[in-house]
Amino acid sequence: MEKNTEVTAVISICKSIKPTLKTLAKNLLVGLLISLPFSGSFAQGKIATGEGLKYHDFLYTGEWDYRRPVQTIYLIRDGKVKWSYDIPFKDSTNTIEELGDATMRKNGNIVFCRKVGASEVTPDKKVIWNVNAAPNHEIHSVQAIGLNRILYVTQGVPCIAHLVNVKTGKTEKEFVLPTGKPQPHLQFRRVRLLSNGNILAAHLDSNQVSEYDPSGKTVWSFKVQYPWSASRLANGNTLISNFHNTVSEVDPQGKLVWQLNQSDIPNIKLYIIQDAERLPNGNTVFANWLAGEVKDPKDWPGTVQLVEVNQQKQVVWTLSQWSNPDMGPASSFQLLDKKMLDRIPAYR
Repeated sequence: MEKNTEVTAVISICKSIKPTLKTLAKNLLVGLLISLPFSGSFAQGKIATGEGLKYHDFLYTGEWDYRRPVQTIYLIRDGKVKWSYDIPFKDSTNTIEELGDATMRKNGNIVFCRKVGASEVTPDKKVIWNVNAAPNHEIHSVQAIGLNRILYVTQGVPCIAHLVNVKTGKTEKEFVLPTGKPQPHLQFRRVRLLSNGNILAAHLDSNQVSEYDPSGKTVWSFKVQYPWSASRLANGNTLISNFHNTVSEVDPQGKLVWQLNQSDIPNIKLYIIQDAERLPNGNTVFANWLAGEVKDPKDWPGTVQLVEVNQQKQVVWTLSQWSNPDMGPASSFQLLDKKMLDRIPAYR
């Protein structure tokens, strides 16, 4: 690290003043060093401290906030909560609901899943579509497509991807997804319809991300431990987040072209990265879910929920929002900045 002239000046002061004042001067030096940009493995770039909710417009939710009787979906606009929607932490059968996946349509409707089912709700909070998971099945992945279609997955035996038209009420396509285990809970967290009509599935239980054509044939696959989410990028590569606090970009040939893990940003504790998005400028934003890793919720405040890094793995923005409002753990987010809208299937 190169010496800053301000640092040199403080060191000189430390040497010249009386010993009783040295502690004060050294504390000043430490504070100055902390405020300076670091190099090497500690490079963090310009962090948008103080920006918080103002830095992006976005939809946000998270599962397993067991501190409260409800779980909440938040819509953030211009740094404020523009809209929110609550569901009970437990349903009428005392089963825990999990807000693990949510997307917003162009008309403002929100499509979300809650483990025991999936729903679409309007801005005035009217539920216009709903499906409940069958016994021994769960729903952890849902995707809004355009104004009328939804892709959701019922996990269990069998595990089925359903493409439905909520306007006509018809199911347009169904096919069985292969699974690694019969237990439904950890089969999938993200399954997405691609622009080419294929489906991209992050197989959490069988350690791979696979692309299937409309007939169910595997056309691409990549082995990775416990993938949570997978999205196809504009350059044809695939962005993958996994259970082991890692975000990876791989090309169609399966070559790793970019990866971020804990060692790249050591001063931000990473837990389970449940969602990740690539911005038009090449930056990557991801959700850092802690509820299953930090058992005492008193330790949650101060941790980071969302992180944005550039291609050099420098942190450019973080969200740590545990009061006014307390947004809870981060599982799913959808960036709604104008430059992102043409990349969102729900807006097409």
